[in-house]
Amino acid sequence: MSNLLRLIGRRLIALPIMIIGVTLLVFFLMALSPVDPAYSALGESASQAQVEQYRADHGLDDPIWVQYFRYMGGLVHGDLGTYSASNKPVADQIASALPITLQLTFLGLIIAVVIAVILGVISALYRDRWPDQLIRVISIVSIAMPSFWLGVLLILAVFNAHAFQTFPVSGPLPSFASNPGGWFRRMIIPAFALAVPVAGQFTRVIRTSMVEELDKDYVRTALGFGIPKGVVVARNVLRNALITPVTVLGLRIGYLIGGAVVIEVIFGLQGMGMTIVNGIASGYTLLVQGVVLVVAITFIIINIVVDMLYILIDPRIRTV
Repeated sequence: MSNLLRLIGRRLIALPIMIIGVTLLVFFLMALSPVDPAYSALGESASQAQVEQYRADHGLDDPIWVQYFRYMGGLVHGDLGTYSASNKPVADQIASALPITLQLTFLGLIIAVVIAVILGVISALYRDRWPDQLIRVISIVSIAMPSFWLGVLLILAVFNAHAFQTFPVSGPLPSFASNPGGWFRRMIIPAFALAVPVAGQFTRVIRTSMVEELDKDYVRTALGFGIPKGVVVARNVLRNALITPVTVLGLRIGYLIGGAVVIEVIFGLQGMGMTIVNGIASGYTLLVQGVVLVVAITFIIINIVVDMLYILIDPRIRTV
């Protein structure tokens, strides 16, 4: 238990260090942007006096390191700055957009994992036979299929089948709490488009891990003692085989979050993707900076959680 707590402590200590690194990178990259925040907020028709007053009010004339520490001070209190001439808080915009991106990401993750586990296990159990060969083809095609392209195809398929009332691919997203059925119908098509490439990659990983586990001596010994193969696979092989895929899962979640940003634009979901597109189109650097920062921090936290799961799944790591 002490080793486990020590490993968890290392992850938690690394968290603020990584967050500071992300803030440094994002802040100074956005500082190099040619877009002038004053003109973005006031408009191109603003007078020079108005621009100078805006710069003075928002500390844009201060040295870059002063601006960074002021930004970090606000970040500690949940203040990511404001955008537009009406001083809309960036944090409020992100607070309304982030849940949509997370919902899309995790629904896509669930779909990808379910598909990958089923296909990966079947492929390993029927190694080098026709189910394995067919699943290999399906997984390779899935990996080679960009999610945004698949999303466009699915939109066309929905409209050609006149199924857009059952599975709407545009319009507002209903609340899950008040209308779970409507939420699911609105979200399932974009989530499936997001999940397919990840499912293909994950299927290959699970299949390889399962094959390696099935070839180990303890499996042959258990089968030799007459234990049914299904019991051995369900109780031992599958759990041990999932250790490697769980480590890959953390990286795939990052891909899903990045892919969700693109999918949201295609399907008109008002998540982080649409927010960053609006920020870029309007020249609101603080909005873009806030979105990138929150997505990066979310990715870091999720990977730490995945590390924790990895530790819990594989007891051998607790002794490291």
